[in-house]
Formats: sequence, structure tokens, C-alpha cells
Amino acid sequence: MPYHKDKQQSFQAAQQSLDDALDAYYDVIKTDANYGHELKHLQQEVNEAYEQINNALEVATETQRAQLEKFQRDLQKIIEEMNDEE
Repeated sequence: MPYHKDKQQSFQAAQQSLDDALDAYYDVIKTDANYGHELKHLQQEVNEAYEQINNALEVATETQRAQLEKFQRDLQKIIEEMNDEE
């Protein structure tokens, strides 16, 4: 998705990507049988979310920037928790 869109669309894309990553994270926690598959899906979603957030940061307002930085911290917590599981 091109990030040349307006600030609101970029922010919404980043927010949606974070939501997708969180959904994937909760799927990993709930399903032991497909752990490897779910973990790979989570990694893809986290990478996509980081990309969307970075794109949105390029055009974000100050208020959006603060929220986007929180999104980055949330993703980092997911990564840390998954690394602790291994």
C-alpha cells in the first residue's frame, strides 16, 4: 500500500496492521497444534505492521506520531514475549 496517501489513511493503515499483528499473536497463544505455522504468520504480520508504522511516521502529525510510537512499543513487547517462549 503506497504511503503517499494522506496522514489519516497512513495512520489507519498502521493501526490496522498492528491489529492484524495482535490477532496473529493471540492465535499463537491459543493454538499449540499449529504453533510453527502460527508463529510464521505472526512474524509476517509484525513485519508488515512495522513497515506500515514507519511509512505513517513519515507524514504523521504530532498526535499521530505519539500513537505510532506506542504501536512500535507494543510490537516490540510481542517480539520480546515470543523470544522468551523459544
